Amino acid sequence: MLTAAANETLTRTGPGTPMGNLMREYWIPACLSSELKSDGEPMRLMLLGEQLIAFRDTDGRVGIMEHRCPHRCASLFFGRNEEGGLRCVYHGWKFDVEGNCVDMPNVPPAQDFKSRIKAKSYKVVERAGFVWTYMGSRKEAPPLPNIEVLMLPEEERFTRVHMRECNWFQSLEGDIDTSHFGFLHVGGLTMDDVSPDTIHKWGVGDRAPDYKSTETEWGTMYTAYRPAEPGQYYYRFAHFMFPFITLTPNGFFEDQVACTLNVPMDDTHTMTYNLTWKQKTRPLELLKNGDWIPGLKPDVEYLPNTNDWFGRWRLKANRANDYLIDRDMQKNVNYTGIQGIGRQDQAMIECMGEVVDRSLEHLAPSDRMIAITRKRCIQAAQELMNEKKVPATVDNPDIYLGARGGAFVAPVEQDWLDAYAEKLQTAKSPLGLLKRNRLPLAAE
Repeated sequence: MLTAAANETLTRTGPGTPMGNLMREYWIPACLSSELKSDGEPMRLMLLGEQLIAFRDTDGRVGIMEHRCPHRCASLFFGRNEEGGLRCVYHGWKFDVEGNCVDMPNVPPAQDFKSRIKAKSYKVVERAGFVWTYMGSRKEAPPLPNIEVLMLPEEERFTRVHMRECNWFQSLEGDIDTSHFGFLHVGGLTMDDVSPDTIHKWGVGDRAPDYKSTETEWGTMYTAYRPAEPGQYYYRFAHFMFPFITLTPNGFFEDQVACTLNVPMDDTHTMTYNLTWKQKTRPLELLKNGDWIPGLKPDVEYLPNTNDWFGRWRLKANRANDYLIDRDMQKNVNYTGIQGIGRQDQAMIECMGEVVDRSLEHLAPSDRMIAITRKRCIQAAQELMNEKKVPATVDNPDIYLGARGGAFVAPVEQDWLDAYAEKLQTAKSPLGLLKRNRLPLAAE
């Protein structure tokens, strides 16, 4: 469990907080590029506890700025997106994508001082279908992260997004908690239900594996392992990567090109992006007869978007309707009575409360990865605050290429990190041959 002070450090990401300062050392996914249209309506954007406005100008450039006009603080959400800038409707002051005031029509020309007025704005780039923004203090922003799935052509990548009404780390912890898969998602299955040809059968047959974990230069990694065929272990690897990225284990390691981004909107709302290579092998989703495992067939429906700060990408199945749980289905069909892996996960992490009180927990050996990731994040935030030291991934984005999640089998006598490094060197990459690094710091 964590003390209240440690939990505060871990979960708070607003301006001036230790974790918020750490996140501002990185480029942050602000929204999907497709959400902004040239000369289209501005969009309210909550990011790291800051109320911002995003818009795309006449030439296709994106601006992200403080939502209050620097004149009289009216919200630029009501602004006119026109002719290369956003014009405040209160007095007509106009700002370009960099926040420069380019017109001050209610001031006589002789008294015009627009050259001295600038709306607070952030650097913006577009990549991998996202609008990224840098909210930190560096004059020169750091590199963007070199994560395999983010480097793919857009036509080779599938992206799914949804908002969660909980703290960012709550959302992230669900990704690195492998123990819940055998219960929440496939608790009603036996080995007889799944194909004998898939290695994922071992996860159904043994729901209490052993664990190994370690810190890495990109963050943390772990594996859950259990006996497979005689002389082999079945491994499931996953990673946390600074500042809020996870690689989950549910897939075949050789082509599991995917990641999840848990982006804090504020301390009680998270925008979660799941990105996957379209050609990766389907994970454990089907029964041996080819049917979907009960409860795992995707079922993603959204509520209509609204213009408020938290009005985008909201699931139809949510806390207000108990995620459309079906108690008859829970008794007779699947373990939870909730349809879809994503919805099942969301129900569990949101039902803990907006910010879970971790002093009430009783952690088990299966929570080792969660424990070391909490420690690593808090330590990194404190090192930045006290020593001005940043994680290695801030300035060296190639470090991310040492990480991949997924499952494989390996000889029991082989060290787990050696098995991982060997599989990493031979893993398929849609980008061709990549330089891969094995960068654990100290295995536990």
